[in-house]
Amino acid sequence: MIEKTMNISFSVKEDVLLTLKENVEEFTQNMRFLSALMWYRKNKLSLGKAAELAGYSKLDFIERMKLENEAIFDFSPDQMAEIFADAHKLP
Repeated sequence: MIEKTMNISFSVKEDVLLTLKENVEEFTQNMRFLSALMWYRKNKLSLGKAAELAGYSKLDFIERMKLENEAIFDFSPDQMAEIFADAHKLP
């Protein structure tokens, strides 16, 4: 199976990069990471797909999340209760 890829581009004023103190490559990598993180937080992408979108391996994406103080797994109290209840059912 051949995966199709698309190039997505948009314009950014140079003063934005100057304000951020980033070059084009840094800005592009950060945009990819931040958009992948947003989709991951919204449960629209799995960890693996978010890492792929960001251009990282899964482990590198997790490491970057750690550096950014982002929760890797962010479960609600109800979700945690369900997980523990299911775990108690295991033999």
